Amino acid sequence: MTRTRQAPLTGRKVLDLSRVLAGPWCTMILGDLGADVTKVENPNGGDDTRGWGPPFAAGEAAYYLCANRNKKSIALDFSKAEGQEIVRALAAEADILVENYKAGGLRKYGLDYDSLKEINPRLVYCSVTGYGHDSPLRERAGYDYVIQAEGGLMSVTGPKDGAPHKVGVAVADLFTGMAAAQACLAALIAADRDGEGQHLDIALYDAQLAMLANVGSAYLVSGDEPGRYGNGHATVVPYDLFDAKDGAIVIAIGNDRQFARFAAEVMKRPDIADDPRFAANSARVEHRDALMREMRPEVAARPATYWLDGMRRHGIPCAQVRGVGEALTAPETRARDMVKRVAHPLAGELELIGSPLKFGATPIVDFTPPPLLGEHSEEILSGLGREGPEIAELQRRGVIGSPPSKDP
Repeated sequence: MTRTRQAPLTGRKVLDLSRVLAGPWCTMILGDLGADVTKVENPNGGDDTRGWGPPFAAGEAAYYLCANRNKKSIALDFSKAEGQEIVRALAAEADILVENYKAGGLRKYGLDYDSLKEINPRLVYCSVTGYGHDSPLRERAGYDYVIQAEGGLMSVTGPKDGAPHKVGVAVADLFTGMAAAQACLAALIAADRDGEGQHLDIALYDAQLAMLANVGSAYLVSGDEPGRYGNGHATVVPYDLFDAKDGAIVIAIGNDRQFARFAAEVMKRPDIADDPRFAANSARVEHRDALMREMRPEVAARPATYWLDGMRRHGIPCAQVRGVGEALTAPETRARDMVKRVAHPLAGELELIGSPLKFGATPIVDFTPPPLLGEHSEEILSGLGREGPEIAELQRRGVIGSPPSKDP
């Protein structure tokens, strides 16, 4: 019988000085993996995303809820000396610190890497910025939309003859959050090996460029500026959105064998399968428009189920376009435990999207709800040896926020 072990980061401590999305996404991943994550928030409103709604669940914005599970919140003003002292005490015990202030922005508080490594040489200190600490644009703030524009992603997204489009979710932030988590985990292994931490310089701009993947590689190889193909693909054909008689479907044919089966067995057009213009993918790319003139009327003449059932029988990748609600309530979503229910102190039962990280023996932790602003301030301060009267005095002086109301 396989013994289930603790989550991978059980016993590790993460100090989260980040807000909005890239940094919190990183620390949420670390929290899912079992780390004890302390989220430090300004008492005056906390993480910006708390107000990014509607929709709200009992006053908590859905945007904030998406990136802050498995954390504890302390409402702390570290522009004050007493607040800086508390952050340093937390950093002294932390394995990882994540921050996303402008490059060098925490130096004035004595909370930069060079200052904190003096009290914790093993600290992995992850800075998430827009452009990186040695970039000529280091002073600029990082915003996902701006990075998608400057990093080339918008230039290849959208209709062929239309305007550039951003992706529907903030992917530059999410790319960066995942890269930051990966870097933190690798640096933690190095710290365990070497007994010494390090500074990680993770930039939205870098992450966006890296995720250009084959599109970026195509430019470096050819020198040709990639174009937009709408829902199509630059180098694979047919790989596109088609209008069936009763709705849109995706046909994503990845090789010549699949295309031959599709044309002859599903579309019932062996003449197309045998046409030398379409026999090989490179030829189909060259004769894209001619193939589309043949395919689109054929697809439009029959219902979606005809095409989907036929293609699936022949192992040809395809899909009906779903809404977000359809995707989140699909049987395969539930089977993979990708929607989780948690008890929230204000909203009652709350649903959150699950983690894609699946472990055979060291599973991620059971979710705790995204914390209320300052929900754990007293608990965190008590863990640092602060007593009730001292905590009350810190609250009176505005160093920490008032305890949150848990009344609906």
